[in-house]
Amino acid sequence: MNAPMNLQELVATVDQRHLDHLEEEAIFILREVAAAFERPGLLFSSGKDSCVVLRLAEKAFKTRVAGNEFKGKLPFPLVHVDTGHNFPEVIEFRERRVAEMGERLIVAHMDESIAKGTVRLAHPLESRNGHQTVTLLEAIEEHRFDVLIGGARRDEEKARAKERIFSHRDAFGQWQPKEQRPELWNLFNTRIRPGEHFRAFPISNWTELDVWLYIARENIPLPSLYFAHQRPVIRRKGLLVPLTEVTPPEAGETVETATVRFRTVGDMTCTCPVESTAADATDIVAETLTVTVSERGATRMDDRTSEASMERRKKEGYF
Repeated sequence: MNAPMNLQELVATVDQRHLDHLEEEAIFILREVAAAFERPGLLFSSGKDSCVVLRLAEKAFKTRVAGNEFKGKLPFPLVHVDTGHNFPEVIEFRERRVAEMGERLIVAHMDESIAKGTVRLAHPLESRNGHQTVTLLEAIEEHRFDVLIGGARRDEEKARAKERIFSHRDAFGQWQPKEQRPELWNLFNTRIRPGEHFRAFPISNWTELDVWLYIARENIPLPSLYFAHQRPVIRRKGLLVPLTEVTPPEAGETVETATVRFRTVGDMTCTCPVESTAADATDIVAETLTVTVSERGATRMDDRTSEASMERRKKEGYF
């Protein structure tokens, strides 16, 4: 009887040939966006999914000169909605990566929305994640984007599973699931009326495992938060809440230091790490092969408020 495989041996047995098909499909979608729309933008949060989409965009529009070096410019700017409560490591990575690539970055600051009164917080430490919709729609109007490219995947959450690759948004920036257009044989209806726009999701058909396999294969740089590190945390309602200035301990809670990594990065007030010793992408592939909860379900406090929380926010104009 054969001895059971350890996780590293299991990783070695994973058939990765499907990544070539997923990559080809995503590059086709990105080129369709560039051909069909006048003012695209690529949402770049510095999260793993947006980093993968960024690499795919390099392959779609630039010339590879050596290794992971690309020559040329993307035909659209990068766009980030900055809540003001982002992890410092994420902002540092964003600035460094954009400078390395020499691309144009548009940052929509929620603090500006708060200052002009379009976003009103109930209290200073309220999660700003749900309020990103307002700042995003203001950026779309200001820069007249007719499509924004995002890194959402259908396996993330129930509402994401309803999303089309080319997701139509009405004149109010809202998503109406019953009014989405058929996508048969990769034929996309991209016609819009004045004031309407689209969100395009090139990696809709990818899974979290596909993303990490691709990151490992392509050696894609990521913020350090994605890999194991020690961090002060608070155990709260089954989650590890990171200790920050906007997530202080509540009465009676104990702060401890744990070895953790983040499966997703977002607003500090709602994004939690998981205990892990995974130090690189290959280690994370091994971990991902054994998990049974999506990264949003395991690490996002805002998605636990109700079964329909994500769908409600998407209808309001969320990513």
